[in-house]
Amino acid sequence: MIGIIGNSVGHGIVPVAHAIASGTAVATSYNSSMALRITNLRLPIEELEESLPRHVARTLGVKTTDLGGWRILRKALDSRNKNRLQFVYNFEVELSETGYRVPNSSSATIEAYSEPPFAMPPAGTAPIANRPVVIGSGPAGLVCAYFLALHGYKPIVLERGTRVTERIRDVKTFDDGGAFHPESNYLFGEGGAGTFSDGKLTCRNTGSEVLRVLELFAECKGQQAGRPNILYYHRPHLGSNRLPAVVKAIRRKIEAFGGEVRFLTKVDDLLFDDSGVKGVQTSSGFIPSSLVVLAIGHSARDTYEMLARRRVPMAQKPFQFGVRIEHTQATVNRAQYGNREYEQTLGSADYSLVAHGKNDLFTFCMCAGGYIIPSVSQEGYFCTNGMSLSKRDSPYANSGLVVTVPLEAFEGKDVLAGMRLQEKYERKAYELGKGAYDAPIQRAADFVQRRVTTGKPYSSYPRGTVVADLRDVLPPLVADAVRHGLPQMDQRWNGQFLKDAVIAGPESRGSSPVRIERDNTTRESPGIPGLFPVGEGAGYAGGIVSAAVDGLKTARAIVAKFAALEVR
Repeated sequence: MIGIIGNSVGHGIVPVAHAIASGTAVATSYNSSMALRITNLRLPIEELEESLPRHVARTLGVKTTDLGGWRILRKALDSRNKNRLQFVYNFEVELSETGYRVPNSSSATIEAYSEPPFAMPPAGTAPIANRPVVIGSGPAGLVCAYFLALHGYKPIVLERGTRVTERIRDVKTFDDGGAFHPESNYLFGEGGAGTFSDGKLTCRNTGSEVLRVLELFAECKGQQAGRPNILYYHRPHLGSNRLPAVVKAIRRKIEAFGGEVRFLTKVDDLLFDDSGVKGVQTSSGFIPSSLVVLAIGHSARDTYEMLARRRVPMAQKPFQFGVRIEHTQATVNRAQYGNREYEQTLGSADYSLVAHGKNDLFTFCMCAGGYIIPSVSQEGYFCTNGMSLSKRDSPYANSGLVVTVPLEAFEGKDVLAGMRLQEKYERKAYELGKGAYDAPIQRAADFVQRRVTTGKPYSSYPRGTVVADLRDVLPPLVADAVRHGLPQMDQRWNGQFLKDAVIAGPESRGSSPVRIERDNTTRESPGIPGLFPVGEGAGYAGGIVSAAVDGLKTARAIVAKFAALEVR
């Protein structure tokens, strides 16, 4: 099942106020100044979106001419019944007339709906001594910088890596067996790690801030005719081939509004005293600033070490660790759709699974029609990730298969113990890969049965693979959870999940092992006025959209506190 929304309810004629409180669908007079939300409207997958007004009107028991404005809030696929796949919709609707009646046959829920529009606060009055500095050009940093630039704050964005066009070239060179570039790779460079991680825009949160971020991505070449609309699709997906254009467009907007993006500029030190931030020392010199946004990403390990030396408040944080499991896409399609004819309508199927146990095992960052890639940011270490292009047309499908590692498994009490744990197993994986960044792989069934894999299993990994026992690159609690959880997932798929599946690993960069502390209200680091930790690297997000929203919220806090800059 994918993305079920809402529940069936009884229907009767009750006051609107009662309907809002109870969630019951109503037939009553309607105040046209109030919008309605329709939840759980189910339609066959063959229904075109052009027919939606007719279905919305029928759900409300009115004519299509009675409908005022309407929009899709959410669209998801329910694939539980393989013989009757359905899309499930949520809508916001305004009626031009004053009455509606919900037919008894409808499973939809109707309720009053009012969502405040997105708005930035008025500019504050606290002065800024110099231009704000944003460290990192991942989703959190770029979006924060965009909204600061839009409102006159002229930020300087510092990116240790290269422009995205140069980064694409360096990544391709590495995939083809070339040398590793320490500052231009799958994790470092314009756009951050998200640029080469499939382009999934899934976010658990909703609201005007999420919608505003999605609108920004859509404005910046993130929407394509004939593709599911990223503003409302349950699992919107751009693809790693389309994200670079989005990233570049956001950067150009920042520059057009007076901001600046400096590439190959690594932050070596952060200067501050009891009164607050004074500036940053970079590979290109010192930049004075009383306002610094830390959007460093979860793999900037040398920056974590610098912050620890500077005693910036940080804490250990549980993080995800596991392997990447790969199937043929045809296997996934059969398991999810049942009928192969659905592939042409729905494209490559994805999935989401959880296996419960002492430590729950769950899928993460599923890449339908994708590839396993090397998620490497340091010479001599190896870990995996996944990506797919916009068409999702690879014959393979892969997903992270991870466990949340608790603090007690960190093998140390210092704030960077989780990072050291990552490095320990990534180093082992590099050594197993013969120092050539080959991916250690094993048949999933062999891992469960503790057998040696023979032959050469298939894999989409580009640089080459080496058969290994994956337990050698996993912490014991992770290895145990994978071994006990895989049969549960296989049972859910009627014996198709383990069959022919291959695992590669480790998958160790799913989230940050560190949280950079901040005040919940001001969003500043405790005791360091002017320092704003944001995004995945700071431990406050878990994906492209959530990181971007975190950057947006920090931009709002900055705008509310500080006065905009005069032209300098």
